[in-house]
Amino acid sequence: MSASLVIRGLEVMRAERAVLRGVDLTVGPGEICALMGLSGSGKSTILRSVAALLGFSAGTITVGDFALRPGPVPRESALKGLRSTVGMVFQAHSLFEHLTALENVTLAPVHAFGWTAERARGVAMELLAELGVAARSGAYPRELSGGEAQRVAIARALAPGPLMLLMDEPTSALDPARRGALGETLRELAGHGRGLLIATHDVEFVEAYATRVAVLSEGVVVEEGLPSAVLNQPSHDATRALLHGPKAPPPAPATPAIRIHGKEH
Repeated sequence: MSASLVIRGLEVMRAERAVLRGVDLTVGPGEICALMGLSGSGKSTILRSVAALLGFSAGTITVGDFALRPGPVPRESALKGLRSTVGMVFQAHSLFEHLTALENVTLAPVHAFGWTAERARGVAMELLAELGVAARSGAYPRELSGGEAQRVAIARALAPGPLMLLMDEPTSALDPARRGALGETLRELAGHGRGLLIATHDVEFVEAYATRVAVLSEGVVVEEGLPSAVLNQPSHDATRALLHGPKAPPPAPATPAIRIHGKEH
């Protein structure tokens, strides 16, 4: 199986400081890869670079058949192929407050991809139903719980049928039960061939749900492998420092599994 995401030699400068100094990372279809590291290690910078929200100074990023090259962020008109290949869920969900849940999900398909309103609404309602929030389709973000808002954000990211899903600290605002439910949802998504790259500090969540972990330190990946190996027998000081920090409560048993089918939208 070909990789969903291939990063080679990624370098990012911020002012005069090198945030990333040559990151190499591959995420294949069906993988849940956790990107870990202390605050400021560059995890979110990698996600933003892959999503073409941030330019980079050296290296290459390939998602499916779409390649990003060094330099400023390309014009949005040149990124349509990437936008249909990569979905991103931000840490604070970043839903548009003046739009309902349904309108948040249909916005990009209609205005960026030229879908009919009918098609966008059908796909959006299907995703919201599969994620357990169809009943909240008419609610505004301020009326949603943290878990509901996150599921709407996931539906929005999934609407174009992306090959790769990026998530930034997805468990930071969730209670243990919601963390477990999220983990089962991510397993379901990966089970249908999507690659997932998740930036997180949540060691217990990674141990329970990730298939691979990459530890970032000083702008490079310093340790990578199965979570059971990397997190239980760390070989790098950065991993040991990460594990000695405060831990989140372990994921609670998940709510009944949310079925996400593999249909291409």
